[in-house]
Amino acid sequence: MDRYVRSSSLQGGRTQQPVVLTVPGLNNSGPGHWQTLWEATRGDCHRVDLGSWASPTRNSWVNRLDTAIRETAHGFGAPIILAAHSLGCHAVAWWGALQSQPYGWPVAGALLVAPPDCERMETPETIGGFAPVPRAALPFPSIVVASRNDPYIFYERAHSIGKNWGSQIVDAGHSGHINAESGLGEWRFGQSLLDHLIALSEDQSAASQSAPPRLFRSVSGANGCSQGIQR
Repeated sequence: MDRYVRSSSLQGGRTQQPVVLTVPGLNNSGPGHWQTLWEATRGDCHRVDLGSWASPTRNSWVNRLDTAIRETAHGFGAPIILAAHSLGCHAVAWWGALQSQPYGWPVAGALLVAPPDCERMETPETIGGFAPVPRAALPFPSIVVASRNDPYIFYERAHSIGKNWGSQIVDAGHSGHINAESGLGEWRFGQSLLDHLIALSEDQSAASQSAPPRLFRSVSGANGCSQGIQR
């Protein structure tokens, strides 16, 4: 487990308590980022080590995310919630597009915060390499959180991406890129959204555990590769 999931507290043994895997974006998340603070304070959040933080490639990140999800699902048999930020949202979206999990298992939900626009002409190559943006609905409930003044995406574009993914859209107001520089601290509002997804996963868990979970295929061979919920 330690190879792709960074946590000293995630131990072996099966549990029904949902496991939250945080998925950072470009250059990882530093000490003041809400993902880092959640990992330090919540007890249920564990970071996925995507590697190559400064120069990511889409297939590498998606494959490492796939491995982390597989190891967590097979080792613990618990629902998984993904809490992604920025470019990590696109890794999650590509993972969802390239694998065939049953709806809601083992990934039972995703909080997708501030996905950048990978298709803008001025987009840096490190982000543009994740284009095109997947347009398939994700195979799990999801919430996209978008800011009105995110320098990496227009709010209307984020709204459109979220709709393609089948996500609920949350307007975060003027929160920049919703990162450490946004001054959110532990970001209590984001935690309330995460807890909403966890509650949904717990409702789904009873049904999914009534039968052995189907295995899902690996994506390792894939190529080409102010605040309210709106519906």
